[in-house]
Amino acid sequence: MAKFANYTRRKTSTTHVGNLCIGSDYPIRIQSMANTSTNDIEASVAQTLRVAQAGADLFRFTTQGIKEVESLAKIHSQLSTNKLDGFSQLSTLNSTLSGRMPLVADIHFRSDVADAAAAVVEKVRINPGNYANDPATIRERFTHLIYICKEHHTALRIGVNHGSLSKRMMDLYGDTPKGMVESAMEFLRIAVEEDFHDIVLSIKASNTAIMVETVLLLVETMDKENMHFPLHLGVTEAGEGQDGRIKSAVGIGALLAAGIGDTIRVSLSEEPEAEVPVAKALVDYFTNPNSPRYTDNITPPLSGEAGKGLSHLEKLYIAAEAGYTMLVKHEDWSYPEDEALQNDILQAAGKLRYKTEFVSCPGCGRTMFDLQKTVHDIKEALSAQRSFSTKCGLSAEGGLTAQSAVFYPKIAIMGCIVNGPGEMADADYGYVGAGKDRVSLYRKKECVLKNIPQEEAVAKLIELIDADRQRG
Repeated sequence: MAKFANYTRRKTSTTHVGNLCIGSDYPIRIQSMANTSTNDIEASVAQTLRVAQAGADLFRFTTQGIKEVESLAKIHSQLSTNKLDGFSQLSTLNSTLSGRMPLVADIHFRSDVADAAAAVVEKVRINPGNYANDPATIRERFTHLIYICKEHHTALRIGVNHGSLSKRMMDLYGDTPKGMVESAMEFLRIAVEEDFHDIVLSIKASNTAIMVETVLLLVETMDKENMHFPLHLGVTEAGEGQDGRIKSAVGIGALLAAGIGDTIRVSLSEEPEAEVPVAKALVDYFTNPNSPRYTDNITPPLSGEAGKGLSHLEKLYIAAEAGYTMLVKHEDWSYPEDEALQNDILQAAGKLRYKTEFVSCPGCGRTMFDLQKTVHDIKEALSAQRSFSTKCGLSAEGGLTAQSAVFYPKIAIMGCIVNGPGEMADADYGYVGAGKDRVSLYRKKECVLKNIPQEEAVAKLIELIDADRQRG
């Protein structure tokens, strides 16, 4: 911990999200996202209270349409009405609440829904990749949204995802960090022209190396244009259990160590309140290493062969420092004291593939199947097949190739199509929610089974992998 005792954070402007300030000298804020249906008011309110109790500062809801905006208004109202028996008791745990935690609407595809949500919640997240495609339409729609945000004192997050760049950006820059940065900057320049500054930016990927490289490029690009907006950090589809926590620590920790990051979310395929202690621990390590506030209480605990004898926090801290060494300083890293933990961290950083890798999203209101159970079922089904035939591999085009090395597949389990096919582009196989109780299966980027019944999907995925192995 002494290594980062002189931690210095990047100076930013201040973004106001309701009664919460993000950036500048304010604490790094912790956030999470609901996995309830936004239209289930009772469940959503209850989950919000649990996440607030865990110590989060903001909470986000998927908002697919106007019905979900109306539901958010009801959630907002109930949380305000019930603050005496819900949020008031949190004042000693989280001084930022001042009665109620700010809510965030997560918008994809529908600019009209973003407009409506901006009048209801404290912050709206839009995705440049699916907001609009041509520059004229982007300017028209985004300028209108900014006008509404100014009127209602609503903040915006410009949230780029590696898996959902627009066709225009893909045509111009390809699937690259440059394309992701330009996707964000296009919107940011319009906001600055319109004198709107309550903005947070995020650029996320499930690949930690790409995520870190792209955020560093975004900071460099903003600095050149004299922009210093706060940044939201996260590794998308990190997974669950120890692997998900280590992968998040590698990516988020690398940037926190470099002084970058003003709000973070650890994305796990678990209940959202389980994300909060991990995020708090990472923030506390870099910003207040001697703080007694957080105990060794990462729930569910980190377990497995890797890191036996180490505390849960020590594993996170080792992974975070390793991420900084490998992904920011671009230096070699090893941990000879524990080869299994070393290999887990190297795999999380994209430097090694020594076991089957699972990429899975946290799930949200768009997910129409039991994602946590599905992740467990797929892992169980593959537990006897940690490696595959030495003859079996997949080329970049998705065809089978002969190879002499042991093949450990990368398997993506995605709740919906918003980021699914794009975010799992480098996976060998994909399991993607396609609708109510429907799933599509992918080999690399090719959809090989479309809209099959969810109850058959795990078995079909195993059959697909076995068939490829036999053909090898």
